[in-house]
Amino acid sequence: MITVYHLETSRSERIVWLMEELALPYKMEVFPREPNGAAPPPFKEIHALGRAPAIRDGDTVLAESGAIVDYVVHRHARGRLALEPSDPAYARYIYWLHFAEGSLMSLLLIVLVLSRVKEASASPVAARMRERMSQMLAFVDRELGAGPWFAGEAFTAADVMMVFPFTTLRHFLDYDLGPHAHIQAYLKRIEARPAYRKAVALAGPRKRYI
Repeated sequence: MITVYHLETSRSERIVWLMEELALPYKMEVFPREPNGAAPPPFKEIHALGRAPAIRDGDTVLAESGAIVDYVVHRHARGRLALEPSDPAYARYIYWLHFAEGSLMSLLLIVLVLSRVKEASASPVAARMRERMSQMLAFVDRELGAGPWFAGEAFTAADVMMVFPFTTLRHFLDYDLGPHAHIQAYLKRIEARPAYRKAVALAGPRKRYI
């Protein structure tokens, strides 16, 4: 059975959600954050970097949410929630699976860090990063217009990866989704999924760290 090491209000909620979507057996160990929002020291006993998410599967310990999602889907779910390379939508699937961390989260985290540094928050660099964020959100919104899911007609692991920046991350970086109607409609579809609602109840945000 897979053990999911869940840090409160973190990307590890993705893995809980994935396990619920796949109806796979798992157990969850929850770690509260330190007062400053950092992961507690015991998390480093699981993985040297002490970052969430992490899982244990037998003798295997694996970190990085994208790697974990790919591992679980192919090692334990017989490819469910993934698309085969022969599928016409495969390129969209693999693009959004990696876009979540490779492009979107990396930019949002830069904006987050700049917003917390007094000397940088009002700088031209911060303004430029905010503008890039606006452009990226507009791009995602346009792409979702072809929906209903990121890979097209099928809900996939790409959706599991892509939701976090629009939901829990906003407990750290508050930004407006008002101009992005397709993203808002997409999130309503996500919130209607029983597995997502259960995952939020089990592993969703407990407090704001700002």
